[in-house]
Amino acid sequence: MNKVVLITGASRGIGRDIAEKLAQKGYQVIANYNRSEEKAKELKSKYANIDIYKADVSKREEVHNMIKSILEKYKKIDVLINNAGISLTGLFTDVTDKEWNKIINNDLYSVFCTTQEVLTNMIMRKEGCIINISSIWGIVGSSCESIYSVAKAGVDGMTKSLAKELGPSGIRVNSIAPGFIDTDMNKCYSKEDVQNIINDTPLEKIGQASDISKCIKWLIEDNFTTGQIIPVNGGLIIN
Repeated sequence: MNKVVLITGASRGIGRDIAEKLAQKGYQVIANYNRSEEKAKELKSKYANIDIYKADVSKREEVHNMIKSILEKYKKIDVLINNAGISLTGLFTDVTDKEWNKIINNDLYSVFCTTQEVLTNMIMRKEGCIINISSIWGIVGSSCESIYSVAKAGVDGMTKSLAKELGPSGIRVNSIAPGFIDTDMNKCYSKEDVQNIINDTPLEKIGQASDISKCIKWLIEDNFTTGQIIPVNGGLIIN
């Protein structure tokens, strides 16, 4: 059987592009979605090797049931791509407890929860690949996106820690930290804001979802990279 890949938040944006590119390469893809059912069904209809599964990955019970169903059908999960997430823009002083919890649950707790549910199978088989989709704002922080930055920094911290903990079990854990990518999540930026970002980027362009998918494919096929936070950002930040 080909590698079984679970992608959270796969009905739109970066997650959808990853799902399509991996399906084209012959992987068995399970595309998780929550609200975008029509887009998920459209994705499934295009590829015989894409299954879709509805689950809110910020809720433990739904994640548990999803992983259980996948393992009952496919007996394994070779690759987990934690892509699902949401953003919040606004002043730190205006952030409510409800907004804090929503961002942390969707962007950080979901990674903890899904990874934990998948690990039993990976550890038993002594192999696995976990790829977390983070953000450059998790590395350098972003003005007026403080909670999002906190969540993504947490994802990166979890990535590094788990790489050390799971390495002896043959499991690699890495994070991709995209820069400004042309997705629906960033449609809220004005043309002027986008141009300013382009001006600040050495390659003088914004990224495409396919730029992330290419990095994903490499990390799946690689066997000696773990614990890394890989910025894919056109040089917008250079560490």
